[in-house]
Amino acid sequence: MKTDIKEQAIQLRKKGFSYNKIRENISVSKSSLSLWLRSVDLTKRQKQKLTHKKMNSLKRGWKIWHETRMHKIQVIKKQAFQEVKDIKPTKPSLFLMGLMLYWAEGSKEKNHRKGSSVIFSNSDPKMIQLFLKWLYKCNKITQDDFFIQLYLHQSHKDRLSEIISFWSKNTQLSHNKFDRIYFKKHNFNTLRKKTGNSYFGLLRIVVRKSTDFNRKISGWIEGICNIWGIV
Repeated sequence: MKTDIKEQAIQLRKKGFSYNKIRENISVSKSSLSLWLRSVDLTKRQKQKLTHKKMNSLKRGWKIWHETRMHKIQVIKKQAFQEVKDIKPTKPSLFLMGLMLYWAEGSKEKNHRKGSSVIFSNSDPKMIQLFLKWLYKCNKITQDDFFIQLYLHQSHKDRLSEIISFWSKNTQLSHNKFDRIYFKKHNFNTLRKKTGNSYFGLLRIVVRKSTDFNRKISGWIEGICNIWGIV
């Protein structure tokens, strides 16, 4: 009986069946099947067919995994969105958000280098929008009080007009405001994730005559830390 099963397995293998397909037709362990079929030679075409099937199976598996993962991400984000939807857009909440954002990403005055201006740099348009809103609404800074610097890789020089339009739209600032462009030579040894059309460089907001404003921000941060017992 076992000999018949073995012979049947060998014949199916010679027809180009994969191990999994053989086991769908014959009740046998994978270890036994591997032992029986290790000496069975397949033609080049059969090997190509099996490889093609394996690749298709992997693609299907990856697609299912990807779709499951994306669904999970959307569910988590949707639930999180609902958790914060009732937070009111008040000036105090904006003040704290902007202050924490600057603490994380803004330029600070160093002990060895006094007199630093308020400078905020980022490539995330939402962070830039939030920082500008913080300047306007919480600190009475106007568009005339700051200038913009745009840093780009030289390989995106031909997209300059598109990139300026992108930032102009996201900041509600005139194209004329983006008059300080700096190009960085592309380092081919550096692996960068955003090298295609999703790359829009780094935007820097520099507030004019803002050394004392920077010191005030530092004082606000120390005050908030003190409230929470962080020393």
